[in-house]
Amino acid sequence: MSGRKLAMIAFRGLQLTGIGLIIAHFSLDLGYPWWWNFLPFVLAYAIVIVAHRIGGGAPDSPRVAREPVEVDPPVTGRWSALNSPADRTPSHGTHAYGQTYAIDVVAEPEPGARPGFRWLWPIARRNGDFPAFGAPLLSVADGTVVRVVDDQRDHLSRTSLLALLYLMILEASVRDLAGVKRIVGNHVVLDLGDGTYALYAHLRRGSLTVREGDRVTAGQQLARCGNSGNSTEPHLHFQLMDGPDPDTARGIPFTWRGIGVPGNRELFEVPAPSVSMPSQPA
Repeated sequence: MSGRKLAMIAFRGLQLTGIGLIIAHFSLDLGYPWWWNFLPFVLAYAIVIVAHRIGGGAPDSPRVAREPVEVDPPVTGRWSALNSPADRTPSHGTHAYGQTYAIDVVAEPEPGARPGFRWLWPIARRNGDFPAFGAPLLSVADGTVVRVVDDQRDHLSRTSLLALLYLMILEASVRDLAGVKRIVGNHVVLDLGDGTYALYAHLRRGSLTVREGDRVTAGQQLARCGNSGNSTEPHLHFQLMDGPDPDTARGIPFTWRGIGVPGNRELFEVPAPSVSMPSQPA
């Protein structure tokens, strides 16, 4: 186990310790000063910063600039990009979990097909209301499956003000403490070779068609789009990284063959791969 991984485990353990101390202090009226409760949090962040500094560079940021790796698009049909690295990096506001150059995509088969954000009602929507839910996700290149998780539930959307506040204030923090599995939800990691790994996150439970150790080819279906993990609505979170574990990996820039990197809210369309028909006997 790497030093960075041990640091992340210690980080989460110390945060949980701090939360436990705060609860115990106010529940049991313990006699020590209240500010002692925050010492585990200070130590947690100190451990992570020191571990990452020893590893080189700022915490979780890519060590060196790299040319984008060209791969095929992971979807077909008409989609829209969100949180795109074409507009800013880190695209999701953090280098954590190797997502410096990550992108989110949502299905937009036609105008108005995807429900929009609502301030008050409905508070949440069913996954079936979103055209991305259940859409096939394809391998972006030939590779080997090195990581598979398929036991996280697909929750309701977080596309209203109340639901979004719940996600940002409470749910996301709890998921972060629980570890990377609860953040990315059901997911697949492919080893594409040359130190490049592809992560597909927030997959639909029970839809994965591959197992760890499988060899896959470009265009092969891996799973279906879902709404598991730290997700507001059914969508695909895709990224390239330099290791198989998002907890310790650093992001790698990508470009999709024939498309490039679509910007925020930019629509793009990927034709379905042609299926060759068997020749008929003369």
